[in-house]
Amino acid sequence: MSQTISQDNVVGIHYTVKTGEGQVLDQSKEGQPLQFIFGRGMLIKGLEDALAGKSEGDKFVAEIDPADAYGERQEGLIQTVPRSLFGDSEVAPGMQFRASTDQGEQSVMIVDVNDDEVTVDGNHPLAGVPLKFDVEVVEVREATASELDHGHVHNEGDDHA
Repeated sequence: MSQTISQDNVVGIHYTVKTGEGQVLDQSKEGQPLQFIFGRGMLIKGLEDALAGKSEGDKFVAEIDPADAYGERQEGLIQTVPRSLFGDSEVAPGMQFRASTDQGEQSVMIVDVNDDEVTVDGNHPLAGVPLKFDVEVVEVREATASELDHGHVHNEGDDHA
């Protein structure tokens, strides 16, 4: 009987993730599964919830609502600021940078620029987007003490001190 996925297991999956409209956003590399320690917050909540209790060899589709993925879009995270805050730096829509906010450092994307103002968006690019994962579980095993201590999976011959 194969082991079912539970807290602190090492799990390897092959996956493809798409938007609700079917646009492929990411997938595991050919022959290289995504490996992680389950239950440590390394995946979005919805995918981790869908994996709980699955076993090696299981294949499934998980449809994840934005709230259990990258959150809903928050209009309050879109701000227009004076162009002068950027000094002589070149700024253009699509550029990303780290900004100091009341909540600490945050990634923001420039969405609009004119002579006097720059509009930035602090939402994750996938906020508000439902996701669909096609998943195959290819590995489930107990994590080693060293993996748990270090907080990540060690590949063979990679057990660093």
